[in-house]
Amino acid sequence: MSEPIYGELDNRAARVADQVVRWRRHLHQNPELSNREDATSKLIAEHLGSLGLDEVRTGIAGHGVVGVLKGSRKGDRVAALRADTDALPVPDLCGVDFASQVVDENYPGGPFPVSHACGHDCHTAMLLGAATVLAGVRESLPGTVLFVFQPAEEGPPVDERGGAAQMLAEGALDDPVPTMAFGFHVTPLPKGYVGYRVGNQFGASCLIKIVLTGRQVHGSTPWMGIDPMPPAGAVLTGIGQLYRQVNAFDPVTVSIGHIEDVGRFNIIGQTVTLWGTIRCAVESDMADVQRRVENLATHTAQAYNCTAAVEFLQDVPAVHNLPQWIEAGLPTFRRVAGADRVLETPPTLGYDDVSEFVNKYGGLYVTLGVQDSEIGPQGMPQPTPGGRGMVMNHNPHFYADDDTLVTGVRLHSHVAYDHLAGALAPPS
Repeated sequence: MSEPIYGELDNRAARVADQVVRWRRHLHQNPELSNREDATSKLIAEHLGSLGLDEVRTGIAGHGVVGVLKGSRKGDRVAALRADTDALPVPDLCGVDFASQVVDENYPGGPFPVSHACGHDCHTAMLLGAATVLAGVRESLPGTVLFVFQPAEEGPPVDERGGAAQMLAEGALDDPVPTMAFGFHVTPLPKGYVGYRVGNQFGASCLIKIVLTGRQVHGSTPWMGIDPMPPAGAVLTGIGQLYRQVNAFDPVTVSIGHIEDVGRFNIIGQTVTLWGTIRCAVESDMADVQRRVENLATHTAQAYNCTAAVEFLQDVPAVHNLPQWIEAGLPTFRRVAGADRVLETPPTLGYDDVSEFVNKYGGLYVTLGVQDSEIGPQGMPQPTPGGRGMVMNHNPHFYADDDTLVTGVRLHSHVAYDHLAGALAPPS
């Protein structure tokens, strides 16, 4: 590869860095929940339109946006760079002066405080920066770049469609078809570190809905009805033991994060609904864990003379990095981050529906460190003394270092160029 193009990419990334920070702070202050990313998509489309791209597609899977940049040099490769755009129903306690004060009064199940507690504001801003960089060097690009801004990564409301699978269903990437998909996620790794994993970078996931039904009655006469609350508690307790029924060397987790009932302090309600998630490091374990959850809920409910209806929704496949793609990508990652800042990470049960793109077209998904941490003696991140420490994604205190965003811009830009030029591709 030609050294001057890398220098040009880095110079352009440095020039757009301040704007990337401004985008990120604006998005952080104005977050939008899944399938409601209206203002976010308008900001994205407006900037992509200003770059002179060949095409800007909007309204995909709700608020998805795809920009198409055709390089001036002949080439058949197509690099799809992906960022997710939605926020979470989580309060913003990260302590910055651009913290979100947004409350969505109308979202199903709400009202909810809204924040970018997962870092998608960073992802969106960095990909906007990369689009700016790559549009500026289109005369050097031997192929096409797709800038894929995906809504509803956190999962749409259960009665709506959305996310990566819906973008594919609507043909968002049918013309031209990518020869590689690439994305990354900000994490509590040390600032500027790139983490990768051969095999499943992220696990498989599904949403659980368990409705336990009894018979509503006055709180003073429980024997005249059937209380669904005790089986709900028993199901919660039983879920905590499911891990003992599957291979301990292949991690799984079943978590209930939300409980709804229709009772009152003096009313024993008719139903209790449990909402949760299953995560599996090995995708083939999902069906077995689902069966065990359904058995637990059904038979526990029967023991209390209740009934249980169990649904598994929003299946997301694991993000799988093939060894040959990792081997091809490591030189690029090391050039961008530095050889001593690229490390193999342990398994995680996080999920990301970027898997729909990577698994379909081939490609890579990695992580980018944005916090005050350091690599400890066992190769695991730990808080840096005197820094803000490590805060996991989805925590109200999650934070990201603005100065690291330019690394993400460079990462997208170098990956795209290397793929188009033939350096970052698996052996044929």
